[in-house]
Amino acid sequence: MSIEKAEALAREASGEEAGRYPGIALAGAEIDATTIGQTKSENHALIERVVARSNMQRAYQQVMRNHGAPGVDGMRTEDLKSWLVAHWRSVKQALLDGCYMPQSVRKVDIPKPNGGVRTLGVPTVVDRLIQQALHQVMQPLFEPTFSEHSYGFRPNRSAQQAVLRAAQYMREGKRWVVDMDLEKFFDRVNHDVLMSRVRRQVQDEKVLKLIRRYLQAGMMSDGVVEARVEGTPQGGPLSPLLSNILLTDLDRELEKRELAFCRYADDCNIYVNSKRSGQRIMDGVKTFLTKRLKLTVSEAKSAVARPWERKFLGYSVTHNKQTKIRIAPESLKRLKSKVKVLCRQGRGQSVQTTIQRLNPVLRGWINYFQYSQGLRAIEEMDVWVRHRLRDIIWRQWKRPKTRESRLRALGLDAHRAWKSSVNGRGPWWNAGARHMVSACPPKYFTQLGLVSLVVTYQNLQRAI
Repeated sequence: MSIEKAEALAREASGEEAGRYPGIALAGAEIDATTIGQTKSENHALIERVVARSNMQRAYQQVMRNHGAPGVDGMRTEDLKSWLVAHWRSVKQALLDGCYMPQSVRKVDIPKPNGGVRTLGVPTVVDRLIQQALHQVMQPLFEPTFSEHSYGFRPNRSAQQAVLRAAQYMREGKRWVVDMDLEKFFDRVNHDVLMSRVRRQVQDEKVLKLIRRYLQAGMMSDGVVEARVEGTPQGGPLSPLLSNILLTDLDRELEKRELAFCRYADDCNIYVNSKRSGQRIMDGVKTFLTKRLKLTVSEAKSAVARPWERKFLGYSVTHNKQTKIRIAPESLKRLKSKVKVLCRQGRGQSVQTTIQRLNPVLRGWINYFQYSQGLRAIEEMDVWVRHRLRDIIWRQWKRPKTRESRLRALGLDAHRAWKSSVNGRGPWWNAGARHMVSACPPKYFTQLGLVSLVVTYQNLQRAI
């Protein structure tokens, strides 16, 4: 799974309530033992807990934090409060009566880094609110049933933990990986198979009916609504939880076989001692997924291979006995692509403005890759980012006379400044040339507020 995919899944829009509704701040309650120890009779009245004031308030707060794009009705998160003041009572009653009908989701195609598109289904803000309220009530029911090997979209678990566990398997001698990628998992989920798994913990028929309606809600593209008979589109708060509910059967099967594995949503890696055993396991798991869960393993994206030949959640490993964690080359390329886009957009703006737009991207990237056990790639990325910024600066100094005066102001002597300003070379060449590096050294960009990947990484390493 790519970082972008993980990030897209993790965007759980959410919400808060009404009765005497918004604007009332509540302390967000965490999962606790009393919630997990719910009685069967309470489970039958689960819909009442979904629409309870405190639960809806937490959901509202989460929706507002996540913001998110409008759905098919065009309503923005900023409009949600006033809409709920006017309409929440009737929506709440429809939910309690079991007759609430979700609106269609808006189809959004997101380009994948390796080609193709990923389809997201963006629910309306109101449906995101209700889905988040469902998620908050259902998560405590299912959390105790999930596997220790499952790391995706669960409280106090992360992709980095999955990567660290995978590296530990390799250090223990399991130096072959069964890397499985499910074919369009979120588009191909069988509704009947999924609902049978949901029913194991949820007995409230109104909640079950509501979840199925969300699964079957149409998808609108260019004003045309397409009916859906399978899949649980990415984009709503319920999708990550539903994926874990369905794939827990896979986890239990792998545990029964006493296999070493890590799963993050639909991305599952199994670590073994030999290629032969890996191939046997791959064949067995394919059969299990097809027969039990009605899912298909992608032949093109799955393989039995050496771990250093594959990537897992944006990371890879070095080819040695120490098995050091490193940043996968594809992850470095994706960051460069993002930086290029931001820098092109910044050619007509001040460098400070471009840096302000770059910083959140750089900070988020290095925070995610803080467990990488090598500095070289990070140092090279720092150098490359400064090169891109110098390219912008050189382009903005359009005339030789301007370049000469600016270079002199930045400390170059008159002859060198003049010679550099009329060298006839292009912006990218000049951005990496000695005169620009001397005029705009790393310290120059630090003073402008640019995040240093190396410094941030080193600070994070001290904190680990």
